[in-house]
Amino acid sequence: MRTVGIIPARYGSTRFPGKPLAQLAGKPLLQHVVERARHARYLADLIVATDDTRIAAVAQTFCRVELTRPDHPSGTDRVAEVTQRLDCDAVVNIQGDEPLIDPEAIDAVALALQNAQMATAATPITDPADLQNLNVVKLVVSLSGRALYFSRHPIPCLREVASAPPDVHVTSFRYLRHLGLYGYRRSTLLQLVQWPVSSLEQAEKLEQLRALEHDLTIQVVVVSHPGIGVDTPEDLARAEAMLRQG
Repeated sequence: MRTVGIIPARYGSTRFPGKPLAQLAGKPLLQHVVERARHARYLADLIVATDDTRIAAVAQTFCRVELTRPDHPSGTDRVAEVTQRLDCDAVVNIQGDEPLIDPEAIDAVALALQNAQMATAATPITDPADLQNLNVVKLVVSLSGRALYFSRHPIPCLREVASAPPDVHVTSFRYLRHLGLYGYRRSTLLQLVQWPVSSLEQAEKLEQLRALEHDLTIQVVVVSHPGIGVDTPEDLARAEAMLRQG
């Protein structure tokens, strides 16, 4: 199976304009993502997908770049545009703001696509504060590891300790945190972006629910390394501190 890694990158982040080009340990944030992703063994190629010429000018010095239309509502749509031009069997959508992404997680998602239409990654929640954080997406899986549901609220509800503090919940059940790493069979992705926003997707503001509402199977690989997503300048400072620690 020929699988390509695609990193969507846009300049106009609301909370952090110009984020892909922000300097982190002497390099653009985006370059760190590319360099980590290059260590994945199961990607036949790696591409930065962007509509911004500033990002393209910098990124082309260290990665293949594909320019896209500027009107895409999400990174998934941007990845789909590039995928349509490619001769490949599957793609892995790698977030452009994960400078510490684990190459083994990318490989695990790529390999899971051999037996699934979609694949994604998760990691156990260990910090009780994450249970109540709406920006931390939770998920539940079947016995075979396929996604049953994603939510911004804690799932499942632990009925017997429902009124207990979050630290009790974390020690009573293996809650999973969703990581923004997606793999798609080529045909699955191109079909997915043709469907309109679904009701659950609209309610939770989680686009992966569109796939579940259309009965697509999403295989979940559980990894130990959560990485760090950079959404704000403060996150960038945290990432720099983590890089210094090795």
